[in-house]
Amino acid sequence: MEKFFRLQENGTNVKTEVRAGVATFLTMAYIIVVNPSILSDAGMPFAGVLFATIMVSAIGSILMGLVAGLPFAIAPGMGINAFFTYGLVLGMGLPWETALGVVFISGIVFILLSIFKIREMIVRAIPAAVRHAVAAGIGLFLAVIGLTGVGFIVANPATIVSFGGLTPQVLLFVIGLFLTGFLIIKKIKGALIIGIAVTSVLAIITNSVVTGQGGEAFVYMPEAIFAMPSLEVFMKMDIVGALAIGMILPVFTLLFTDMFDSISTFVGVSEVGGFIDEKTGEPKNVGRALLVDAIATTISGIFGTSSGTTYIESAAGVEEGGRTGLTAVVAGLLFLPFIFLSPLLGFVPAVATAPVLVLIGLYMMTPLVKITWTNFEEAIPAFLALILIPLTYSITQGIVWGFIAYTVIKLLLGKVKEVSPTLWVITAFAIVSLIVG
Repeated sequence: MEKFFRLQENGTNVKTEVRAGVATFLTMAYIIVVNPSILSDAGMPFAGVLFATIMVSAIGSILMGLVAGLPFAIAPGMGINAFFTYGLVLGMGLPWETALGVVFISGIVFILLSIFKIREMIVRAIPAAVRHAVAAGIGLFLAVIGLTGVGFIVANPATIVSFGGLTPQVLLFVIGLFLTGFLIIKKIKGALIIGIAVTSVLAIITNSVVTGQGGEAFVYMPEAIFAMPSLEVFMKMDIVGALAIGMILPVFTLLFTDMFDSISTFVGVSEVGGFIDEKTGEPKNVGRALLVDAIATTISGIFGTSSGTTYIESAAGVEEGGRTGLTAVVAGLLFLPFIFLSPLLGFVPAVATAPVLVLIGLYMMTPLVKITWTNFEEAIPAFLALILIPLTYSITQGIVWGFIAYTVIKLLLGKVKEVSPTLWVITAFAIVSLIVG
């Protein structure tokens, strides 16, 4: 183990790496419940998606540790799962099987782009301001999903949306939000998963009071605690349907959303942990890491979940001293025992996961500080991308209009040379997508 992971060379040891792996797992364990709850809105069975989530997280993280040698963990990405459910399935009306086919195909494209190093070229061509704004826009989108899911925000014909009132579920949501926020402020490891657990218990108590007074139940207790893994969504992707011409835009959008997410994470966590190559200025082993990320997306389609991607929560393990792939391997292995707990985890109510969605939305706001808002050449496209994602309930629309606005503004200013050939191609795809859509 010492020789394979080069622990001494990296100034670490087994104890430190294990502790770092546990820290990483605790900060991202919420995905075990949150991802199936989001994808179940697309009509997918909770237990099947839970199994897929765990397998992608475990395999992806272990591969990252063994192949790339980095302490970065992988799991189905937040934001990407929202696009899968509310963009592809509910928005475009695709069967979830076809949407899984889109995930699988985008993974294959990922692998090819990573092998031929085209992926990095595409990312470099995309304006940084638009990339940062898209990440934040997805965060706002997740927050809106959380707020509407518990009735905090409701539809209103006069004002489009409005406050839903202080119902028992809204009150529970507020308590969960403040409690989880407090734990985060105090830097308690596993704050999100603790918040989900405590809010779930409070929901059980509140539900019994509400039903005792003749009200409608919103929590349903599990009939069992343990069960064998569910294979309901395993190998159910519709590849033929996903290869139709009309699927070019979904694959395109999924590709870019995942690229933004993974590249931003690699750079951010690498800077925190000092994993930057002094010669190139890029994250160490970035080629291998991107390839593993692409493989994680591919197996996501096979197991039955939205795309896997590298998690920014990996920074927790780095802060604990994690410096090698052993950290990622430990984090991946810790997912596996939860395979048999689908009945217990399946009862977790929306009111317990909604605070997490809002707080993850908060996490995703940090890229906005990197945008120079006084430079309107950059700020206008960025703002459009940021605000259109939640307001149109579509990640695609935010990305498309961000690209178009940036290119048109540069064209009008006579700064055509600042638009790379790659970005011209991307913008052309964006315009075609609007016409076809």
